[in-house]
Amino acid sequence: MKRLLLIFFLTFSALSNLYAGGGEEISARVSDKELIHTVEYKPKTLSVMLSDFFETTGIYAMLEPKEGLKNGDGEQMSRFSQSIGRIIMFVVVFILFYLAIVKEFEPLLLLPIAFGGLLANIPVANMTAPDGFLGIIYNMGIANEFFPLLIFMGVGAMTDFGPLLSNPKTAMLGGAAQFGIFGSLLGAAALSQYTPLADFTMKQCASISIIGGADGPTSIFIASALSPELLGAIAVAAYSYMALVPVIQPPIMKFLTTESERRIVMPRPRSVSRREKLIFPIIIVMMSALILPKSAPLIGAFAFGNFAKESGVVERLSTQMQNSLINIVTIFLGLGVGSKLQADKFLVLDTLGILVIGLFAFAAGTASGIIMAKIMNRFSDEPINPLIGAAGVSAVPMAARVVNRVGAEARPGNVLLMHAMGPNVAGVIGSAVAAGVLLSIFK
Repeated sequence: MKRLLLIFFLTFSALSNLYAGGGEEISARVSDKELIHTVEYKPKTLSVMLSDFFETTGIYAMLEPKEGLKNGDGEQMSRFSQSIGRIIMFVVVFILFYLAIVKEFEPLLLLPIAFGGLLANIPVANMTAPDGFLGIIYNMGIANEFFPLLIFMGVGAMTDFGPLLSNPKTAMLGGAAQFGIFGSLLGAAALSQYTPLADFTMKQCASISIIGGADGPTSIFIASALSPELLGAIAVAAYSYMALVPVIQPPIMKFLTTESERRIVMPRPRSVSRREKLIFPIIIVMMSALILPKSAPLIGAFAFGNFAKESGVVERLSTQMQNSLINIVTIFLGLGVGSKLQADKFLVLDTLGILVIGLFAFAAGTASGIIMAKIMNRFSDEPINPLIGAAGVSAVPMAARVVNRVGAEARPGNVLLMHAMGPNVAGVIGSAVAAGVLLSIFK
């Protein structure tokens, strides 16, 4: 009985406290409801409601641009960028869609980049703001240079160093092709200093110059670090020229070589042992660590992907790098880059200068590789087909395939693919080294 009385007393006390404490809350709720009901509702006519709705549309935003409107980066947009500029960018985006879908020019990257550009130019939505859809993606992996490193890791897992190790002297062709990078650096600096056509800083010139290596991830990596304001134009130029390798390179190759040179048959490369393939990525990482640490992020990611593949003991990890990882990152990378294709950033004279300099840089890289191959052929005991020098740019494996096709046209049955993969892989390493040099100087 005493226990029952004690339980009853405690329960009664708790209910009393709850009632006493909750009274104020209930009163507050009632007063809030009374306050809400005291607000007078002003009915609107149908025409007013339609007018208010129209003012929230993208059409109205482009027809009536606002003074002082800021983009996702907090910078003021001109009235042109808010109106006609958006329409022009929509046209540019549709051209990229055409190249990616109809012409199949590097669709895995051009398509998400173009769609990111489409979303970035939608008025009112402001998706490029830090808390917007595209802004989150950009800050998540491009602003901190993370996505390009993951792409390099996947590329490394798909790379075979066998052709390069079987004929190490072809690495000189990959090095020679980097002349396009440093040549375009000087060209961009001269264009800015001696002509009124452009006004690039040295950091911007360094970012633009990487286009000469036809290496999209490295171009994004450098642009993110040195000149993020030019990221959109640099990325589109780099990937466009990568996609246009089958169009740009053959005329240069044929102009700089004779018919007899294109018909040269190279001896079959020797087989490379598993031990050599395991040691090589470790060597290039140690060399970058000791000589050029700024290139270690790119070289390290590339070497890790390749080392995991060649080890043969983590096949599941290697498979994921080659497939799931690189595919997912490619989606985010493309959308993030596309977020920089806003009208106020892309429709400037500097963009045209970037596209022109990038084209000459890429052509110079292709030409320097071919010329180096011709020189090497004069002093080599074994014949070297000068066409493989064109594969010294970093467009893997597109450049090597183009070399093989042009060689087969000159001599049916002549297979140059494996020989061209040597300088092609060396070009990837060379562009990463060039990026390290530029970062060491300008960052």
